[in-house]
Amino acid sequence: MSDEPRDYHRPVHRPADTFDRRFGSTDPADVSRIAHATASALITRVRDEPTDAVVERLITFTDAHGLETVAELWSHSPAKSLPGTLWRLYLLQLMVRDDAATAALLYERGRTVLHSVDDVVAGAPTPAGPEELITLVDEILRGVFTGDFAVALERAASFCRVEAAGAADLADDYDDTEPNRASTFTTRALRLDTYAGDLTACAGLWRRDALT
Repeated sequence: MSDEPRDYHRPVHRPADTFDRRFGSTDPADVSRIAHATASALITRVRDEPTDAVVERLITFTDAHGLETVAELWSHSPAKSLPGTLWRLYLLQLMVRDDAATAALLYERGRTVLHSVDDVVAGAPTPAGPEELITLVDEILRGVFTGDFAVALERAASFCRVEAAGAADLADDYDDTEPNRASTFTTRALRLDTYAGDLTACAGLWRRDALT
């Protein structure tokens, strides 16, 4: 018999444990449940007791934690759902904060060519420079947590429509000289227009107590 000591305490890595640890959290059903549960809990708790400190942390959440944290929670959710709505609102905020100068350019072009009430509904000052637009998107997001949720979504939708109109108008300027840049602005216009429709629909769902 060998005199070498036997290691009876060495951990055994069972295949089932590895599978659960590495792949269990990516189950689409689990991801969906977590997304809806976290979004609902966040909105309910903060709107019930909207302290200034908590709301401010949520407004600046991506500054401290990055968009990846929000994406992990909500980016795969349907557009017409509570987590999908929150994901789009944070994306809009990041779009403006990342390049406020371009956002301001698109907004001013959009309010010039778009003959609708969207500019008034969005609530930007005239003129709206980069700092004013950063303040505006933060104000809209703050309204989600402290004000009329549906109104905040409608303001966000109108903001998207103005930006989309500006992006489409700017794309026309570059069609002949810089087609790649024109394509970039056209893509942004289409995405923003889609977001506008999604957010408007979600505002209606919220009013019917059907946004989950």
